[in-house]
Amino acid sequence: MNLSDLLTPVLVLLGVLSLLGVAVIGFLMWRYRMPPRGLIAMIGALVYLASPVDVLPEVVLGPIGLLDDAGAATAAAVFVYKLVTVKKRLEAAGVKGRRKPDPLE
Repeated sequence: MNLSDLLTPVLVLLGVLSLLGVAVIGFLMWRYRMPPRGLIAMIGALVYLASPVDVLPEVVLGPIGLLDDAGAATAAAVFVYKLVTVKKRLEAAGVKGRRKPDPLE
């Protein structure tokens, strides 16, 4: 068994997980009309989870090294939840999104 036999399934799995992450992000943006800040937060957390660079490396610390990954995912989820909650409250109060300037004004 050479390295390419092991690398192919790993790359396919990473590709599938990336597509799944993008699909979830797209659904959340469509369903809750999330602002772009939420998109940036979710993509940032997804990139951090997929990147081999960690604040707490799993290789050295074992399962404790997963805490920074869990923290990044949790922070992004809380941020997006707050964005959606505030947007719902504003819409319930009758406040719409940013008003586009009228070109005739």
